[in-house]
Amino acid sequence: MRTAVRRTVLALLVLVAAAVAWLLVYGGRYLQHEDPLQKSDAIFVLAGTRAERVLEGFELYREGYAPVIMLSPGRREPGEALLRTRGIRLPSEEEVARDVLMQLGVPPAAIIGQSSSVDNTAQEASLLRANVLSHGWKRVIVVTSKLHTRRSAFAFRRGLESTGAAVIMRASRFDPSDPARWWRSRPDVRFVLSEWQKLIVYRLGAGG
Repeated sequence: MRTAVRRTVLALLVLVAAAVAWLLVYGGRYLQHEDPLQKSDAIFVLAGTRAERVLEGFELYREGYAPVIMLSPGRREPGEALLRTRGIRLPSEEEVARDVLMQLGVPPAAIIGQSSSVDNTAQEASLLRANVLSHGWKRVIVVTSKLHTRRSAFAFRRGLESTGAAVIMRASRFDPSDPARWWRSRPDVRFVLSEWQKLIVYRLGAGG
């Protein structure tokens, strides 16, 4: 009996060690999933960073991959509305991104903003679905961070089912993360562990 227990414990330890080794070597690389670039109807820049994603959106626009840039509105905190009631205007994430794009030379007519607020990637996918249907887009480049591309691809392809529209996932070239050596950076460690948790939840049929 004791021999069987020891063997079971040993087998579990070997499995855990193998899983940890795989995660260290491939865990970050797996999270980065990009598609070959193609000319598209729009570039959708996801919220979550102040500069790296919007810079990538601009470069793709400048390179002629799409005629318009759609900006995610990001999440608006309850405190923002409170500040407005006190006469204090705090620029939203979308407004900051729009200002950056215009300073870079993108005409206002080529920037599509949103009046709503989103709290997660699934809601961003729903927002894109509404725009795909209203504008008749057939292909959209979705810009995000390297370690966010795998889960985003899953969310957006699920969100655009039955629309006939294709998604091209693009990681920002300005993202300093290193998926191959993610354990060397504390922000990357937090990002990878968070993304894996969320990816598992997505695979189970939920997710945000």
